[in-house]
Amino acid sequence: MTDIVDELKWRGVIALSTDEDALRKALADGPVTFYCGFDPTAASLHVGHLVQVLTMRRLQQAGLRPLALVGGATGQIGDPRPTAERTLNDPETVANWVNRLRGQIEPFLSFEGENAAVMVNNLDWTAGMSAIEFLRDIGKHFRVNKMLTKDSVARRLQSEEGISYTEFSYQLLQGMDFLELYRRYGCTLQQGGSDQWGNLTAGLDLIHKLEPHAGVHALATPLMTKADGTKFGKTEGGAIWLDPEMTTPYAFYQFWLNADDRDISTYMRILSFKSRAELEELEKQTEERPQARAAQRALAEELTTLVHGADQTAAVIAASKALFGQGELTELDDRTLAAALSEVPHIQVEQLGQVVDLFAEVGLVASKSAARRTVKEGGAYVNNVKVAGEDAVPAKEDLLHGRWLVLRRGKKNLAAVEVTGA
Repeated sequence: MTDIVDELKWRGVIALSTDEDALRKALADGPVTFYCGFDPTAASLHVGHLVQVLTMRRLQQAGLRPLALVGGATGQIGDPRPTAERTLNDPETVANWVNRLRGQIEPFLSFEGENAAVMVNNLDWTAGMSAIEFLRDIGKHFRVNKMLTKDSVARRLQSEEGISYTEFSYQLLQGMDFLELYRRYGCTLQQGGSDQWGNLTAGLDLIHKLEPHAGVHALATPLMTKADGTKFGKTEGGAIWLDPEMTTPYAFYQFWLNADDRDISTYMRILSFKSRAELEELEKQTEERPQARAAQRALAEELTTLVHGADQTAAVIAASKALFGQGELTELDDRTLAAALSEVPHIQVEQLGQVVDLFAEVGLVASKSAARRTVKEGGAYVNNVKVAGEDAVPAKEDLLHGRWLVLRRGKKNLAAVEVTGA
């Protein structure tokens, strides 16, 4: 199991850790139980959470036993954000989100065998605790001067917003989680993002005070950002969610397919389960033929399959090819086609008109005269069929699933028209 440390380091998964030699010894001495926490602050995890979820999967495959904590208690409080207070959600909403997040995490882990995963909820050990018990049993062991030095707290103290006691107390709750999991399950390793380092070490300190002979460790993964400086997993439309109702499998696939060449090596090493040799070959292909996007395609297919399943991935790939004339649009189901077309410029019209009008209205060309030139030059397509004349009008029978037209200018410029009155 000690090999997993070297593997994680090569992949760039370890940003921070406590004593590495001590961790290696713990791994060599026997099975290690670890945990990672996820707060239900939304109805779904997003792609940023994949770093933690897939690292858990990797550690379990190496022989460690995972505890996946979905925080029904901490989800009602909120970890301090850099800029402003979190919106507090009612307990019923949080409980619903707990169940949704559990359902998203469970497929990535194995719940069978000697190192079977366990799902846990910190509401189980906080719900019955009084404020007096919390202050006496937990709060007594934290020093305010040290709590003030935590990055998330220090940034907020310097802001105009300040920080509420509610968010300030979050690190006590997370520290108590580690203590409880150590006592209940023998958990000796906590995994989290590097932005959580202060909270991870708070748990270590608490255990050292109350269980002085415990050998406990912390491991933090890096925060992934894009080469352009924007936040990983964010687009102009917002976060890329794992829930297919919030982000379609097609949009999920396209997010990875469109990854910047400068980022793809980092993404692959941290998120892919391909071997070192396979990853190095994909990195070489990206360097030699970036236009082929071999690495992006490989990662998009792997992660879409992990999150949404092989059937959805096949449908998404078929849609991607069909939109650009490499497959039959008529073979795509309504939901997949609609999801794909939602990612390109599109308009709604009540009735069909001339192709040149549609091309201009949807923005594929600057004007009707430009649309006529495109048709004349043979570069205008409707449903992958070349438009023959400048006065062409699509027929009702041309509508895909009774409502869609796929317009294309040249090889790569796509748009869609949805006919609502057909």
